[in-house]
Amino acid sequence: MGRRSETIILPLELLRQLKPSEFNDMSDYHFWQRRQLKILEAGLLNHPSIPLEKSNSLAKRLREIIRASKSKPIDTGKNSDTMRTLCNCVVSLSWRSANETSSDACHWADGFPLNTHIYISLLQAIFDIRDETLVLDEVDELLELMKKTWSTLGINRSIHNVCFTWVLFQQYVATNQMEPDLLCAAYNMLTEVAIDAKKIDREAAYVKLLMSMLVSMQKWAEMRLLHYHEYFNKTTVGGVENLLPLALSSMKILGEDVTIKEGEGSKKGDTMLVDSTSDCVDHYIRSSLKNAFAKIIANENLKNAKVGERAEVSEALLQLAKETEDLAVRERELFSPILKRWHPTAAGVAAVTLHQCYGAVLKQYLAGTSILNSEIVEVLQRAAKLEKVLVQMVVEDSEECEDGGKGIVREMMPYEVDSIIMKLLRQWLDERLNQAKELLCRVKETETWNPKSKSEPYAQSVVELMSIAKEMVNGFFEIPIGITDDSVLDLAEGLEQLIQEYTTFVASCGSKQSYLPSLPPLTRCNGDSKFFKLWRKANPCTTRVAEITQFMKTEGQHPHPSTSRGTQRLYIRINSLHYLASHLHSLDKTLSLSPRVSTRNRFSMHLGVGCTSSSYFEHVNASIQAACDHVSEVAAYRLIFLDSCPVFYETLYVGDVANSRLRPAIRILKQNLALLTAILTDHAQALAMKEVMKASFEAFLMVLLAGGPSRTFQRSDHEMIEDDFDSLKRVFCTCGEGLLSEDIVQREAEVVEGVISLMGQTTEQLTEDFSIVTCEASGIGSISGGQKLPMPPTTGRWNRADPNTILRVLCHRNDRAANNFLKKSFQLAKRN
Repeated sequence: MGRRSETIILPLELLRQLKPSEFNDMSDYHFWQRRQLKILEAGLLNHPSIPLEKSNSLAKRLREIIRASKSKPIDTGKNSDTMRTLCNCVVSLSWRSANETSSDACHWADGFPLNTHIYISLLQAIFDIRDETLVLDEVDELLELMKKTWSTLGINRSIHNVCFTWVLFQQYVATNQMEPDLLCAAYNMLTEVAIDAKKIDREAAYVKLLMSMLVSMQKWAEMRLLHYHEYFNKTTVGGVENLLPLALSSMKILGEDVTIKEGEGSKKGDTMLVDSTSDCVDHYIRSSLKNAFAKIIANENLKNAKVGERAEVSEALLQLAKETEDLAVRERELFSPILKRWHPTAAGVAAVTLHQCYGAVLKQYLAGTSILNSEIVEVLQRAAKLEKVLVQMVVEDSEECEDGGKGIVREMMPYEVDSIIMKLLRQWLDERLNQAKELLCRVKETETWNPKSKSEPYAQSVVELMSIAKEMVNGFFEIPIGITDDSVLDLAEGLEQLIQEYTTFVASCGSKQSYLPSLPPLTRCNGDSKFFKLWRKANPCTTRVAEITQFMKTEGQHPHPSTSRGTQRLYIRINSLHYLASHLHSLDKTLSLSPRVSTRNRFSMHLGVGCTSSSYFEHVNASIQAACDHVSEVAAYRLIFLDSCPVFYETLYVGDVANSRLRPAIRILKQNLALLTAILTDHAQALAMKEVMKASFEAFLMVLLAGGPSRTFQRSDHEMIEDDFDSLKRVFCTCGEGLLSEDIVQREAEVVEGVISLMGQTTEQLTEDFSIVTCEASGIGSISGGQKLPMPPTTGRWNRADPNTILRVLCHRNDRAANNFLKKSFQLAKRN
């Protein structure tokens, strides 16, 4: 064509020159054409060397043409408008320059990473297709020829070195590592890469490419070096000698020379990609031996051996000691001489690692033992023999060290058995605690909170748990060894943790918030309008109110408990907690007063100087009490806001006060309280009753202050509401045999009575009080002319001095003055 190669856009020229007639059929041509367009898309749109603005019209048009080519080939004839547009877009995008100056080369394939993929594909041509482990004799000529593509692909010497290193390494891997010369050649090229990596003027694309190659090479090499016992044997051990320098060089370049900028002005600065390589050979030795040791364990089936079959486990441990010794000898003879070039005490590190590995298994074996016998003694003697061999390896390997190998010997923790009795005792405790934990896990899946029987109104799970705890304590004191208070405290701490977990499980029953209805939006009554009065006179009761009234009459004639099964199950939870507390006290006495315990010193320190308590379970006792409080609260709110909702919150004072009084709800409440006292144990009744009282009072308050559009109140309703609340208080004062004193009831009733007293005030007095407390609460002093009152926040802590409480009383006040005040002050919407 008489043009320089760097000015030719090859895919575009192919599209121009090759016609559909030169292909077997139109399908083949369409596939080929799509491939050329995809190359243009990758080079000009997806990976351009010069950043492309999203608003670029040429790029948008090119994307449209490429998208249109999916369904059918584009017309590439000389008279084709599409082809002219394609050429214009491609040429214009290719000849862009970074600084808007004239360029002597087009940029259609020099964007990263497209350019490197193309160049790596070119480099693959240096290998003989008949024997892919061989490089062609003409490799120098081929590389010189490929160099001519550098200007088109945006390749330089540094990028070439990275790509060439990768191609050599990749070919070594692809040919199953049959030709070590390929790996050596890759390592030699890596020395050139290391020189390039130290340069200051590295481009970001080069750093990304270098990082990707080095990380991939290092990952592959480390996978083998971390398992070199698995990948190398007596005949292939030389591979370690070739692979290790490559891994170390890659790590050194990554750790010392390659950093990646996180962005201009980044506060984090430069981030190192790879840690220091000073201890990597040590890491390879330890990791490979640990993996080899784990494989021996898997072959010996030690993990699957049953603890109860002591003879089988002991035999497996003896065989493991023999194979561990063989592994140490193989390491010393095959690998250590090679690794010693990079690590002065390679054999010593190997010996220490195997000593630690076997020590961990030995410790596990001894921890699973409950008695001393000949099998255990034999295992210990074989372990001592192995230890002697490994120590000798360390000594021989450390003769030339300055400290004589003392530093590495310190890592070898002796296989001591002096404290075996205490360890056995600890294991005994752990086994039984694990059994209890397994029970607890099953309980969490199966517990339904049904009573064990009518005479035993608590869960079966708490009986089983405390039975296991009692057996554990009795069995503990039957062990024929001297028991110290240290051991007792370990037992108590284990039991306390177990009971704490069960207590948490019992208390996991939600919260009262899930039963509280959401607060309706604040609106204003509009009951004084002439239309509303005429409508109300014509329709004295809506269909909904009629249904509610009929329901209340029916419930009043035939009262029965509304307590649901869910609430009754909460009562069983409460009983279970009290059962737990009483039996825990019995266990505490047994631990504290047993004559088998020789000392009490640590226990006294555990309690603290001056502590008057003598309980081992002080913390969990407090948790049980907190759980009782919580479950009682949830049960109470469920009873009032869910079970009794149809006769209480949903119906009380709906329509008007006179026709929807509290009496039916009180009758059902009495039935519910009678059922509560019948189910709950004596110790649990007072707290549960108090929580029901609190929930009832809060439901009463929500009816008055957050009852929604179905409730409106007149000032004249005040006496009936007050009378209803007095009746509600009497229920709790008289229910049960002195469960709640009148003082307790009155203290809880003060807030409600304060709100009821607000309902007896005139609208003028309410608006005046509201303005004063709102100004005081917001800190604005007084309202000047034209200034509006701020909307007080809803805190939920209602009382007669709370501005939001007074506002809600006004919102439910059915008179013109309240309506006008709310409209003028807050533009509240009318009720539907």
